[in-house]
Amino acid sequence: MRRLALPALLVPVFLLGACIVEAPGGASPNERRQSVVTQVPTLSTKGGANFEDKVELVGANLQPGRLAPGDSARVTAYFKVLKPLDEDYTIFVHVEDAEGRMERLNVDHKPAGGLYPTTQWKVGETVKDEFMIALPPGASARTINVWMGFWEPKTDGRLQLNNPEAVRNDGRSRILLMQIPVAR
Repeated sequence: MRRLALPALLVPVFLLGACIVEAPGGASPNERRQSVVTQVPTLSTKGGANFEDKVELVGANLQPGRLAPGDSARVTAYFKVLKPLDEDYTIFVHVEDAEGRMERLNVDHKPAGGLYPTTQWKVGETVKDEFMIALPPGASARTINVWMGFWEPKTDGRLQLNNPEAVRNDGRSRILLMQIPVAR
């Protein structure tokens, strides 16, 4: 009798029927290497935001450098780990029309695609986090603001901004990561 070899990922789904079970958080050594950089590339946006002396935003890049309605862009942010984090924070991202003419888009996500929770970040590392921004086809914005911060869903708390005078922020530990021009 010939045995059928199933990939390890399919076995739990096969045994549990259609039940999807979220895998425990945590990066494999290879995933961690992909989420941590030893050298930060040239940045289109400089950071400087310090969150509770635990994490500092080094800066971010945007590719491509503009958006058109219906298009998307990749944002890559870099965070320097200053102290251990006791909670698994979500990176919240709010995309808003600078003139207030469109509904806010939320691009909240777990850092590093969910592969590297903040409780596993090591002091001294620079963590790379990538996410996509998609502008709706009918958007009339001329410029969009990308706001971000760290949010803990269980308590609805945020990592507090230590240096609000150094970065543009809204007074609620939400920093203006970048402004993106919208092409017509």
